[in-house]
Parts: sequence; structure tokens; C-alpha cells
Amino acid sequence: MSERAAPPRASLLAALRREPGAVAISLALCVFLGVTLLLPIANVMKSGFVTRGGELSFEYLQIVLADPVLGGGLLKAAGIAVATTLLATMIALPLAFLSVRFEFPGRTLVSGLVLLPLILPPFVGAIGLRQVLGRFGPLSMIFAEGSPTGVDWLGSLRVYGVIAVEALSLYPVVLLNLQAALANIDPTLERAARNLGASGARTFFEVTLPLARPGLFAGATLVLIWSFTELGTPLMFQVYDVTPVQVFNLLSEMENPVPHALVLVMLVASMLLYFVGRVVLGRSALAESGKAAVSRAPVRLSGTRAALALLPFALVLSVSLLPHLSVVLTSLSLPGGWYKTVIPSSFTLEHFASALNDDLVMPSSFGGHVSLGSVGNSMLYASAATAIGVVTAVAAAVVIVRSRLRLRFALDLLTMLPLAVPGLVLAFGYLSVSVAIKRELGPDAPAFTDAQRFPVVLLILAYAARRLPYIVRSAVAGLEQTPPILELAARNLGASRARTLREVTLPLIFASVLAGALMAFSFALLEVSDSLILAQTAEYYPITKAIWELSQRLGDGIHVASALGVWAMSLLFLTLLTAGALLGKKAGGLFRL
Repeated sequence: MSERAAPPRASLLAALRREPGAVAISLALCVFLGVTLLLPIANVMKSGFVTRGGELSFEYLQIVLADPVLGGGLLKAAGIAVATTLLATMIALPLAFLSVRFEFPGRTLVSGLVLLPLILPPFVGAIGLRQVLGRFGPLSMIFAEGSPTGVDWLGSLRVYGVIAVEALSLYPVVLLNLQAALANIDPTLERAARNLGASGARTFFEVTLPLARPGLFAGATLVLIWSFTELGTPLMFQVYDVTPVQVFNLLSEMENPVPHALVLVMLVASMLLYFVGRVVLGRSALAESGKAAVSRAPVRLSGTRAALALLPFALVLSVSLLPHLSVVLTSLSLPGGWYKTVIPSSFTLEHFASALNDDLVMPSSFGGHVSLGSVGNSMLYASAATAIGVVTAVAAAVVIVRSRLRLRFALDLLTMLPLAVPGLVLAFGYLSVSVAIKRELGPDAPAFTDAQRFPVVLLILAYAARRLPYIVRSAVAGLEQTPPILELAARNLGASRARTLREVTLPLIFASVLAGALMAFSFALLEVSDSLILAQTAEYYPITKAIWELSQRLGDGIHVASALGVWAMSLLFLTLLTAGALLGKKAGGLFRL
């Protein structure tokens, strides 16, 4: 019987005999991802579909969909996500085309600068933009100076504020995917269209854009899922009638099946979007046929044409960095010092010192327990999660790239699955599992499973699972570019598999793995949804939860929260800068479906 026709059990036994290490690693990875990813998802699904009597029922889903408040929250969240994705795509498309197809002075610099919005979550940028959109804030002073009542931007346009902040923060995800897709298009196809008389515009819309569709839909799908489940930005703009915020407000009712059903609806919607973006729209025969066999030389521009090419980058940067600038100015202004003025009338550095001296931020004592503070907590959570991610990702990459297991592609898909699972859903799943264990075991439940008293383990696992795809993609890219003959030579000289991995493979892919690890660390450091939901005790607050709590404090709260955001932004900028330098043009691969 041929290997192709062999039954599954025989194939598994043959693989076990041929590659026992790869099989063992695959099983270990499946267990890890099963516990950190599939178990929380399964618990959410069980709580949404199964009644307390153990019967399968759609009753809870019907309650959610029939309730005008909850159903309206889903529609509003979907509307915000669609609008955010369209706006992010409109911003990214011209920038991607210009940066890939043309060479002009300053291209490298501005291509890097337009990725800066990634250094700050929209949640933090919303703090600064709230100041800009205040009734007597700078925007009112520009457009309605002299008005006795100012302009209530936050009252009438707060939803548009959410859309703007999210789009200006997330468009780099679309941009990176589009740049990679446009760079891979075979130039002969576009040249053939031009030779047949098609104009430049017609060639772009009927040839270039369809060929770039995988990259376009990959980036757009990630932004759509991200914005649909974004919790922090609506909270900051006080948009409470959207599903993520409704779930957040229902955390005190974990025994109630309705929030589980609500999260289940979000999970199903996100998974469908992921499937459509990856399988249906993200890969196509047309796109595969258009993959470049030869590289394209960018068109060189100079003078007026170069200035016109730089103009879109300058416009996008001036707008997209407005939330970041607003956060900085808010952190520097005295309370009341940015009132009825375009820029603050008085400045201070005290908020930066206050942010570092606050009990929520630096090591202190809570109820007799010594806390590392939010900065120390975030460093601990992000570092531990990154270490777990590196070990897991390297193991997965070795199986995916170097083994001949039939299921290695399924393993590749499984490691990418966290991109389709929103942080809010995963965090809610962890909390749900914690409550279920506590309900079943009572006082005998292990302390680390109690998300309210001891969320450290759950936060680390949530961070590790959510950021695993970044490190996997980096490790896979590094292995794909490493000739296997070097490893074969080491094995032929008598080195064991473990020694070959340690002394040959890992040094060769070190830069790629380090870049992915830095990227994962950076985003884990300012993770929003997991932090807001799982960290319910002050001594375990990470940075983002501390920023949220400080922003709610009267007086100087918003200023100290902004100062903490600037500290975090600076740290994140340094790590992302290092990761970008190591990854180079491969940075877009971290955000690809």
C-alpha cells in the first residue's frame, strides 16, 4: 500500500518512526494551544449554547439577538468596524502604491514614519484626542472661537472619534500587507495591459488591485476583527452601547449566560471574517498567477513630482500622529492649562514624576502585599509571555519548515488562529474558565486559576497565546531563508538533533526570532482587552489598566494617565525600532493572515 493510500493510523505510526521528535513537538504544541486557546473558546461556546441543565439550546443567543440594546450594540460595533476598515484602507492604499512603485528623496524615512501609529494603542491615543475634542478644546478654538458654549464634539461626534482614532492607529496593518502584495506582482502583466491600450488608472483598478487582493483583504480582515472587538477606545470616548463595552460592564455577572452568548456571537463573527479573509478572499488563482518572477525597479522621481509623492505621507503623518501629540501635550499641561486655547497655556513636567511615583505604577504595598507596580507587572507579564512564545514558536517553526509531517500545515494554521480570536473573547474565556473551576472545586481550586485574586498566570498565558503568531512568522521566515544543508552537514559530522538546533539552527535564525520576540513583547506590554478584563486587583494591574484607572481620577488624573502613556510609548518605540531594524522588509509578514 502506498503512503498516500495508507490509513491514518498507519500514517501516524510511520511518521512516529520516521520523525519521532517532530511528532512529539506537534503533540506538545497542540496541548499548549489547546489549553491556552481552544479551552477558553470551548468554554465560551459551551456557556453560550448549553443550559445549566446540560441541554443544547439556542435560547441565550435568541435573547441576545432579540434584545434591542444588545442587538443594537452588535450592529453599532459592526458599523464602527466597517467604517474603520474602509478609512484605514483609504489611507493605506495610496501610501503603499507610492512607497513600492516609486523612488524619491525621503522615501525610506517617510515609509518608516507612517508606521509610527503602531507604537500607541488607540486606547491611549483616545486620551489625548478627548482633550482636542473637548467643548472648549483646541478644535473648538479653531472652528468656533468666540462661541459662548463651544462645540460639543464629544457629545455629537464621539462615534466618529472612535472610528478616526482606530483607523489612524490601525492603517499600518493594511499598509504592511499591501506593500508586500504590490511588491510581489509580476510587472509583465501590468506592462501587457498598458501595451493593449489600457490607461494607468484602468490598469491599476483592473489588473494591479485584483492581483493585490490577498494582501488587501488580509490586512483589512485583521483591522475589521480588531476594531469590531476593540474595548479601550469606546470606553475612553464613553461609547457604552457597543458590544465590547457591554461585555466589559457584564463582567460582574459571570454566572449569567447572556454575556457568554454575547461573546460567542463576537467569536463566531470574528472567525467567519478570518475564514473569509484567509481562505476565500486572501488566496486566489489570479493572485498566484500574478506573483512576480522578476523584481520591479521603482520609478525614480525628482523635483515637483517627488514633492507630490511626499505630500500624501506628510498629510497622513500630520493627522495620524495627532493623538500621539495630544497625549504628549496633555501630559505636559497643567490641569486647566489647556482650556480655550489651541495649545496649552502652561506647561509642567510634574505629571511624569507623578506617574512614576503613583502607587499604581511603581512598587508599593497593597493590603499587606508588595506589588511590583503596573510597570513592573507589565514587564513581568510581557517578558514571561515572550519567553513562552519564543520556545513555542521555534518548536512550531522547526516542524512547519523542516519536517515532512502531513499535518504541519494544520499546525501552521493553528498557530495563526490567535489572530482571529479577539483579545476580549480570549480574556473573557479565561475568566469564564476560572469561574467554572472555582465553582466546581470551591475552596480547593488552585490559587493560580482565580482570576480575581491571582490573575498573573492567566495574564501571562493570554499574552503568550495572543502574540504567538508574530514570533512564529518570524521564526518560519528565518528558517525558510536558512539552507538546510548546513544542518545536514552538522548531523553528518555526528551532532545530535538537539545540538544541531542549539549550535547551528538557532544562531542562524537568531535575528529573525529576536525581531518577532521584540514585536510580541512590545504589543504584550500595552495589551488592552486582556488587561482590562483579567486584572481586577490593583496590585496586579499592568500599564494599560493603570492608565485606565488614572484617567478616571478627578483633578490631574487625565494628565498623569497621559504621562504614563508617554513613558509606555517611549519604551514601545524603542523596542519596535529595534524589531524593525532586524526585520527590515519582512516586518509585514508579522501581520499577514
